[in-house]
Formats: sequence, structure tokens, C-alpha cells
Amino acid sequence: MNSNKKLGEIGEQLAADFLVNRGFDILERNYRYKRAEIDIIGQKDNLLVFFEVKYRKNNSFGNPEDFVTGRKIELIQMASENYIEEIQWKGNIRFDIIGILKKSPSEIEHFEDAF
Repeated sequence: MNSNKKLGEIGEQLAADFLVNRGFDILERNYRYKRAEIDIIGQKDNLLVFFEVKYRKNNSFGNPEDFVTGRKIELIQMASENYIEEIQWKGNIRFDIIGILKKSPSEIEHFEDAF
């Protein structure tokens, strides 16, 4: 496994733990639809949230959340439409970003309704 993939998995686990501690149920991790992937799908009450997780060693080149591109947003939205249809979700939805900087301890920011 390459180091970027390993870092991504560490970041996603930190994000999942962070979300569970805030009352979210984790429904899916690394949900794939065609060429799209959603890092985490969580639910809290009648709200279904699609999370993009960005984990960086430092912010020398920008904050983690700055690395969510327009194309990535399009892919997440396409995959979310498929997921919503697949489970026949009728409640509210939201798209959030979890930005994590690797520090001791890690610095985690949750951007609600990010796109």
C-alpha cells in the first residue's frame, strides 16, 4: 500500500471517530459508484450526510479543505444521487468536508453544508 493511500485511511478513520463522537451513525465508508467515491456516508436523525475527508501532513500548500475540486464535487453528487435512489432515502441531505491536519493531536475541522 502506498503512503498516500495509508494516510488517506488514517484520515478517514480519524474523521469517522470524530463523527461518531458527535452522534453520527456511519452507514458507508468508501462508497463507490462508477468512477466516484464518497469517503463517508453518515446519518444523524433525519439527515443523511456525504462527507469528503481531506487529510494533510501540513498546510504548506493550503488547508486540507482547499483540495476539494469542482470535479470531485460533481463526482460526489453523482454518487450521492445513486446512493439516495439505492436506499430510497426521503429525508434531508447535506454535503460536508472534514479537513484534518496531522499534528499531535490531529487538528480536525468540520465544514457543514460545504457544497
